[in-house]
Amino acid sequence: MSLSFIDAIQHSKHGLVKKNTLFLPFHMELMYIWIGKDMSLLSIPDIITDFYSLKAEINVHEDEKYTQIVFLKHSNLHREFDHYKGHIIFHCAEKGADIFLKENRHFIKISFHGDTETIFFELIDNPLNL
Repeated sequence: MSLSFIDAIQHSKHGLVKKNTLFLPFHMELMYIWIGKDMSLLSIPDIITDFYSLKAEINVHEDEKYTQIVFLKHSNLHREFDHYKGHIIFHCAEKGADIFLKENRHFIKISFHGDTETIFFELIDNPLNL
């Protein structure tokens, strides 16, 4: 069984990026994804809400200990977002939590730093205040 995302972030667990795929050391109830190169008031991030239809922009696969997310419209996430060029933000709840309760919903910022395949996670209060 995987860690909760709150435990993973509090214990400084990292994920991996391989081309257009993220590997996360946790599971979650994913509500939507913000993806953008510059999260400012001047630029509007793409918001992905469709995860399961034939026209979905991502594929989500949960293994026993990790979650794999493939971004179908991107070829190399690290190249697009490294060196603080942008962020991917998940709006989600812990796996099995009631998504209708506001206190269960969280924003997770995914960051790409340097030339490694390591990705970093941070719980944030408001994705508009980056």
